[in-house]
Amino acid sequence: MGTPDFAVPSLEALAEAGHEICGVFTQPDKPKNRGMKLQQSPVKQRALALGLSVYQPAKMRDGEALAILRELKPELIAVAAYGKILPTDILELPRLGCVNVHSSLLPKYRGAAPINWAILNGEDETGVTIQYMAEGVDTGDILAQSRTPIDLNENAAQLYDRLARMGAALLIETVKELEAGTAKPVPQDHGKASHASMLSREQSPMDWTRTARQLHDQVRGLYPWPAATAVLDGVRCKILRTALSGETTGKSAGTVLQGDKKGLKIACGGGDVLEVLELQPDGKKAMAASAFLLGHPVPPGSILTKQE
Repeated sequence: MGTPDFAVPSLEALAEAGHEICGVFTQPDKPKNRGMKLQQSPVKQRALALGLSVYQPAKMRDGEALAILRELKPELIAVAAYGKILPTDILELPRLGCVNVHSSLLPKYRGAAPINWAILNGEDETGVTIQYMAEGVDTGDILAQSRTPIDLNENAAQLYDRLARMGAALLIETVKELEAGTAKPVPQDHGKASHASMLSREQSPMDWTRTARQLHDQVRGLYPWPAATAVLDGVRCKILRTALSGETTGKSAGTVLQGDKKGLKIACGGGDVLEVLELQPDGKKAMAASAFLLGHPVPPGSILTKQE
């Protein structure tokens, strides 16, 4: 059971390992783009290419999904970013239970956006967890975990791809243990739990009184959506890529230190400097900050303020 790109490596790994996949559940096709043409989920596209049966129930509690699963008789249900909550009667159906591939080191970052929040909060490390599914959100016993450092310049999209592959590999190892009866589930310490809520555009505006590292993490953590934003020469821009660029003295937060063909550097709170490398003006394509500045000069000494 899965829907977005994150779940595709897990599906592929189960197939490559020789497991009999009796069915693939994914979200219903959704209208997308200007033509509002129905779009298949990445998991559905891959499942069909693999010749697998695909099921897309609109709800999980009206009996339809349960009836399908009773007919399929799965020994195990593997879930990765499905986007639907499984009711108790489905959780209790498979002999080996239901397991979930979650992109954080539980109990930290339960919920919808664990990859983004790990970066937004300046974490140096994250990972993937395989857990038994329970009625609460990401509250089930832990079966396996794998850790990885977060690179200082890695954005959420890049980390998403890495964790998807790590989760797939860990899932295969865990399924072997479940088959052999050697898995050792460990209860979570619920007192150490944190929640990774859904992202929103309210998080986008950059506040230059924050430190350069906090703003750098904001840019990386909100990429590609909803993206960090700033107003430059009256133009609202998504800020796509930045770099930490040393320190400055005597300059108030938001002061432009450099704004020319060599780049855009801004003083931040705490006396450090953020360099904007790539941005996307509203209605236009992404471009280097230096290219934007050719038509939209932001003279040194200008003061940037948080967009409300």
